[in-house]
Amino acid sequence: MLIFGFVVVPTLSSFAELGAEKGQASIFGLVATAVLGLVLAALQTPLYRVLEGYRGWPQWLAHARRRRHLARKHLLRNRVDALALTEQERVGCLAVANESVLAAFRSHPIISRYLTTDIRKGDAWFALLNEQLHRYPLDDRQVTPTRLGNAIRRFEEYGYDRYRLDSQVLWHELNAAVPDMARQQTDDARMSVDFFVSLLYGHLLVVAAAVADLAIGNAGRPWLVAATIAVLPPLMLLWYRLAVVATDEWAGAVRAMVNLGRYPLAAALGLTVPDRVEEERAMWHLASDLIRTGFHPGQAALDTYRSALGEPGAGGRPSPTQPTLPAARPSSAAPAAADGT
Repeated sequence: MLIFGFVVVPTLSSFAELGAEKGQASIFGLVATAVLGLVLAALQTPLYRVLEGYRGWPQWLAHARRRRHLARKHLLRNRVDALALTEQERVGCLAVANESVLAAFRSHPIISRYLTTDIRKGDAWFALLNEQLHRYPLDDRQVTPTRLGNAIRRFEEYGYDRYRLDSQVLWHELNAAVPDMARQQTDDARMSVDFFVSLLYGHLLVVAAAVADLAIGNAGRPWLVAATIAVLPPLMLLWYRLAVVATDEWAGAVRAMVNLGRYPLAAALGLTVPDRVEEERAMWHLASDLIRTGFHPGQAALDTYRSALGEPGAGGRPSPTQPTLPAARPSSAAPAAADGT
């Protein structure tokens, strides 16, 4: 708002001429900033979807970007694996079955070139590669056209991948069941990402207004308006990168909510978590499917996991199912993906 007032609309910056109205100008700036923040907060889902690559992207561009990110993810995976096998070989604990894998990495024209450089950079670089790899979802089908979309999608799929607990469908129930500390941690982590996304869109609005100001010919200081148009886009790229990095804390908070909250969530739903992971995955699939699609006869298998109010139930052993990974749903945890992604 300050950049807009001082550069795009020079009359707002003439505080010397306002005299006694300086206070009014300050109030105007504060109110306009607050209103803009509320508008961005209300529109956060569609604004996030554009940055995640779900809305407003031509189909050909979205497919091309998705293929690029898939290739980048696979390259990072291979580089991490090659470094890990090289370290195992160095300490003398490389399994015989992995010797051929390491030989294939070393003979590959691209991976071998990266491997030489990665080894020279040491353990800190290995950790950095792992960090970049973990900003992608595990399932290749969930890779999106943008970095921010992938960074968010990785924790949207976390509960389903580990436990078949669709955290996007059960988010509000999960949010109500977890301890206050876990809920607050998630809100604080998301706030950092929201801050950088708001800066990005705020700068975009200022640039659009500055371009219109120059095109109409009403700019009081054209050189300053032109400088603003040149400087703000690089800052927008910086805010985008920082938003991607800030999702690391958000991902950790959501991961903690799923890991710690699934037991109180099951108790609140009148379910008993089975001892075996395979059975727990079957239970959460049934519970998520019940809420997502409604009741159908096959969901009667959920009765096996139900317990009387206040009494522990016995977990059964129905055959686990292998459903397809559901698309993201709107939630306060993360902007949703488009259906069918």
